[in-house]
Amino acid sequence: MNVKVEQLGDKNMYRLVVEASAEEVEKGIERAYKKVKNRVNVPGFRKGKAPRKIIEQIYGKTVFYNDAADEIVPELYEAAAKESGLDIASHPILKVIKMDDENPMVFTADVAVKPEVELGTYKGVEVVKQETSVSDDEVNAEIEKTQNQNSRTEAVEGRPVQDKDIVTIDFEGFIDDVPFEGGKGENYPLTIGSHTFIDNFEDQLIGLSVGDEKDVKVTFPEDYQAEALKGKEAVFKVVVKEIKEKILPALDDEFAQDVSEFDTFAEYKDSVKKNLEENKRINAKNLKERFAIDQVIANAKMDIAEPIVNDQITRMINDFQRSIEQQGMSVEQYLQYAGATMDQLRDTMRPDALKRLQQRYAVEAIVKAEGIEVSDEEFEKELESQAKNYNIELSDFKNILDDEARAQIREDAAIRKAIDLVVDTAVEVEAKAEEAAKEEAEEKKPAKKTTRKTTAKKTADKEEAEEKKPAKKTTAKKAADKEEASEEKKPAKKTTKKTSTKKAEEAEN
Repeated sequence: MNVKVEQLGDKNMYRLVVEASAEEVEKGIERAYKKVKNRVNVPGFRKGKAPRKIIEQIYGKTVFYNDAADEIVPELYEAAAKESGLDIASHPILKVIKMDDENPMVFTADVAVKPEVELGTYKGVEVVKQETSVSDDEVNAEIEKTQNQNSRTEAVEGRPVQDKDIVTIDFEGFIDDVPFEGGKGENYPLTIGSHTFIDNFEDQLIGLSVGDEKDVKVTFPEDYQAEALKGKEAVFKVVVKEIKEKILPALDDEFAQDVSEFDTFAEYKDSVKKNLEENKRINAKNLKERFAIDQVIANAKMDIAEPIVNDQITRMINDFQRSIEQQGMSVEQYLQYAGATMDQLRDTMRPDALKRLQQRYAVEAIVKAEGIEVSDEEFEKELESQAKNYNIELSDFKNILDDEARAQIREDAAIRKAIDLVVDTAVEVEAKAEEAAKEEAEEKKPAKKTTRKTTAKKTADKEEAEEKKPAKKTTAKKAADKEEASEEKKPAKKTTKKTSTKKAEEAEN
């Protein structure tokens, strides 16, 4: 086998031109013959018993060429990749150029290599200091959340709808006196003040009694997902069929005993505060790491070839597929419910895929620049940690690891040390006044209603009701993230896309 390396237009793209020897081609043809002979019909011979030369005489000498190429090209590529000395970071694009009786077989492999990273500042990068103290309001809000989760509902008689009530309604929506698709529903439960429906739909139901009818006037938002409804004024004819109120349990010692391991409400409240403080500390630590690595990326220069990005997207698609399949839904079903194509799904994942790669390569460059190594003692601790995570005895875990897996674990541990270096040397600074105000405003925004599809069965069970919901807001995650789908046919929804960011190494496959 002979290998020639050619650089393509992109400085990180190369072409391997591989020439296979006659002996290697012959081995491939013989393997192909043995693999496919049982599928070839030759008069006078039982299936699988016809000699190779007889088959070649009948069907031509090239009859096994395609199968032979499938047999030998992958393994020859692996050998050629090692011989090339390139740090290949993408799957190859393989193409057989020549294969005949008179000349050696020639194929090409177009590959992308890891980019060269020019590091900027990575020690002492500035990150905004995160607040970790917990206010009384936050503690009370958390307790109120638990209180609501343990509430019960009772039917209301003799009074009209009030804020926080749960009303059962029939409705039908009209635009210019014409009903629109998906705008009709029956026996739909709606919590007043939940901000589930757009505009002031819910507010207009306050004061109505069971049996009352009302024309509820709303305006669809300009960024509404259904093109035909954007900015349109609509009238929903609503009938109130039932009113229920939420009965909250008293916040006393009995409540604490019901919802926690504590005997008194004071002890329970104190534990809630401690848990919130711990969560804030963890969140602050994670944000510090994320912001610090983001600064490292911003200060670095690298040119990542497109095939590497495409491979990363494919890995993320595969992870996403495994995730939703565990919930009983296929990617095809997800795309159908989301009203998207696979290309669109890949496009939504591209920014996150690129960022993960940038994180990985930047941190790898720090490992190299700092000469970071993992000692045998550190490696042993890493093995113990992973064995514990997999709930496997350490000795058994070691036995199932091959040399490549051990090398990967050691490399990952070095990556972790590099991230710790960046975080430990990062400088926390107070947020600027305008940034602080912006963050405070963001925190005060009301939580948006989300619709989660956890299994195909749940989706099927709820499909009819979901299609009938008017004016509902949804939060649709970008599939990096993963599990939510937005349905175009649901009336009156707002959608807010969220992008997830990952830690440098932990996010990388």
